[in-house]
Amino acid sequence: MPLLLKGRVGLLMLTAVMLAACSSHPEAPPSFTASGYIADRGVVRLWRKDDQTHQTATIISVFSPYSGDKTVVTRYEFLANEVRQINQTQGGVHPQTVQIRFDAEGNTSFMQRLRADQRENLTSDELALYLFEAKRTLDASQALRAGKVILIQGQWQHGVLTTCEGNVVDPGFDRRAAARIAARAKRSAGQVSVAWLEAPQGVQLLLIANENFCHWQPKKQEI
Repeated sequence: MPLLLKGRVGLLMLTAVMLAACSSHPEAPPSFTASGYIADRGVVRLWRKDDQTHQTATIISVFSPYSGDKTVVTRYEFLANEVRQINQTQGGVHPQTVQIRFDAEGNTSFMQRLRADQRENLTSDELALYLFEAKRTLDASQALRAGKVILIQGQWQHGVLTTCEGNVVDPGFDRRAAARIAARAKRSAGQVSVAWLEAPQGVQLLLIANENFCHWQPKKQEI
């Protein structure tokens, strides 16, 4: 089923877990973070917003495949680390949406998949996979946040990289990553979007595309 990511979390996430385990003086986590990792067949970007008590959390996950146009956007709502709602949209030639809601006891109160104008329920196995993916997404978000792995997006034009917040930056990409960006820009008529990760261990290029990431990048007040 193409909706579910089955790849392993990349090296940066594993490093984040180690850092979290070694920290003897944990700080209060920020209420809004952006991060991501490399999966087997694509790239995952995560935006997370917590309330002031860190009891509720909203996570928006965007999976961009290396090939094809089946981008998957999933919005998770958590309460005390238990998933309460899943809303997922898959693009591509055969788009579909999935909605799942859970009551206070964790039982399914509503579920629906809509594709080709047909509404249908999920099987028990499919529901279990969505629950598994929700838990894995929450764990990944917490580990990446603990390891201070930060996602930054921006626009590259004429050798200048400007973040979506309007800051001109030089992330210090290695020669291979810089060559990939330059080659993509050379084949493109206008700006290209770049997404990368910054962590205490270094910088990792995540994604290059012709679409403008800044047009839809989630903002704290919008989540």
